[in-house]
Amino acid sequence: MSISVRNITKQFGSQKALDGISFEIGGSEVVGFLGPNGAGKSTMMKILTCFLPPTSGDASVCGFDIREASMDVRRNVGYLPEHNPLYTDLYVREYLEFVAGLHKMKNVSARVKEMIGMVGLEREQHKQIGALSKGYRQRVGLAQAMIHDPKVLILDEPTSGLDPNQLEEIRGLIKHIGEARTVMLSTHIMQEVEAICSRVIIIDKGRIVADDNAKHLRGMGDKRQAILVEFDGTTTGEELLALPGVEAVDRGSGNTWTITFPEDQDIRPAVFQFAVDKGLKVLTLQRSERDLEDVFKELTRR
Repeated sequence: MSISVRNITKQFGSQKALDGISFEIGGSEVVGFLGPNGAGKSTMMKILTCFLPPTSGDASVCGFDIREASMDVRRNVGYLPEHNPLYTDLYVREYLEFVAGLHKMKNVSARVKEMIGMVGLEREQHKQIGALSKGYRQRVGLAQAMIHDPKVLILDEPTSGLDPNQLEEIRGLIKHIGEARTVMLSTHIMQEVEAICSRVIIIDKGRIVADDNAKHLRGMGDKRQAILVEFDGTTTGEELLALPGVEAVDRGSGNTWTITFPEDQDIRPAVFQFAVDKGLKVLTLQRSERDLEDVFKELTRR
């Protein structure tokens, strides 16, 4: 097992950041570690990378205990923290050579060249890090996390600050990396999780509230369905709520509404009849698919 966490608790004074968390992550798996701000995600990641000791509980990475074999854990883990710490006065290639030297790697120049190509830093490699955009700084952070070829990669908000094209490239890179090693990543972008993660762990108030694949998670929780309907004229939420079976309405742009109702009912005939009675035309009517963001909101709603 690449990562094993058993009843980890972390206390900061009177505040309990983690409350008896347990989970295991096997090899060749990309796991999304999700939660609202302050849920304990970064704390858990810092414990696994030996930056913070737990108050109680045990954890191991690649079979090495985080308390008794922290140096072995560090050798097997690549870590990109939320606030990417870089030496901004160094040049990109110079910095990566420095990091490779810390890991006592052989063939430093070849490995640095490989990493620069892997994360797309060829055109920026001769620039000072301080002159790079935030997106390219993230790429440098990813390169330093992977340069020693770790078995486990822990990434805290790895795509922060990237533009849409960079997002696609880095997501593809992370997914490719996950084919050969364990990747644990934290993000607030649900589309990112659905695109690259084989499994999702959701944490709230220091406790795990869900642990499953994205498809199964979308099917849990709220047992209701919704339709998206657009009329050619105006109506009100009160009028739509008065329709039999309607439990909630939410207005979108223009004359578009999302109507929520029990999963064992079909209110489409009532919506069409409503439009006829009001002298309206239905321009669009389609099922509103439940996504991971909906599940996340329900599980972490405070």
